[in-house]
Amino acid sequence: MLSKLSGGDHTEYTVQKLGTLAGISTRTLRYYDEFGILKPARINSSGYRIYGQIEVDRLQQILFYRELGLNLDTIKEIVTAPSFDGARALREHHHNLLLRRTQLDLLIANVEQTLAQTEGRITMSNAEKFAGFKQKLITDNEQQYGQEIRAKYGDATVDQSNRKLSNMTEEQYASIQKLEEEMFHTIGQAMMNGDPSSELAQKGADLHRQWLSFYWDTYSKEAHARVAQMYVDDERFTSYYDKHQPGFAQFLRDAVHIYTNIPM
Repeated sequence: MLSKLSGGDHTEYTVQKLGTLAGISTRTLRYYDEFGILKPARINSSGYRIYGQIEVDRLQQILFYRELGLNLDTIKEIVTAPSFDGARALREHHHNLLLRRTQLDLLIANVEQTLAQTEGRITMSNAEKFAGFKQKLITDNEQQYGQEIRAKYGDATVDQSNRKLSNMTEEQYASIQKLEEEMFHTIGQAMMNGDPSSELAQKGADLHRQWLSFYWDTYSKEAHARVAQMYVDDERFTSYYDKHQPGFAQFLRDAVHIYTNIPM
C-alpha cells in the first residue's frame, strides 16, 4: 500500500529516488512515462527524468487505483480527464477501503467459523455458509469492477445492490443463476442467425433485464443500455461474456440497445 508520498513542495526526484520512495521499479516509472500516464516534470541537462510534487501526487493516485484492481487504460482515462478532482478521488479511495475492510472482517469471521466446524468445535448452518459465499461475491465484484460501476451509477446505487445480494436467500440466488443460464442459452441461439432484432434475441434481452432487476431497486432503459455498453467497453466484462461464445458481449449489447430503443 502506498500511504503518502511526501517530500515537500520543492522536493525533486530522479527515477531511481522516486522508485525507492514509492516502492516500485524504475522500469515501471519509465513505462508510465511512455504510456502517457505519468510524465516527468522535466528532463535535466544530463537527460534524467525529474519528478516534482505534482508528479508524486499523481503517482499516489495511480497506485491507489492499481490496488483497487483497475487496469492502466482505465486509470489513464480517470487521472488525465480535465474534470479529475484529486480530493474527491481520495474521498472515494477512503470509502472503498473502509468497505473492503468491512468485507474482509466478515470474510475472516466466516473462515474462522468454517475452520471451527472443520475441526469439530462448532456446527455451521447452511445459512451461515451461504452468507460467507455472498460476502465473497460482493468483495470480488468490488475489487474487479467497483470503481467503474460506482463512477457510472453512484455509491448509493451500488451499496443498495450489495445489500440486496447480502439479504438474498439461497432459493432466490438459485433462481437468478437459472435466469442467467437461460439468458446465455437464448442469446447464444439467437447469435446463430446474427440478427439482434430477432424475436429470440429480444427474448434474451428481456431475460437480461429480469436478471438485472434482481439486483436493482428500480429499472430504467437508459441504465440497462449503459450496462450492456460497458460489457463491450470494458475488456474484463467482454472476456466474461465472450467465454461463452466469441462476440457474445457485442451481440447482447446490440440486442439490448434495440430492446431499450436507446441509440448506440
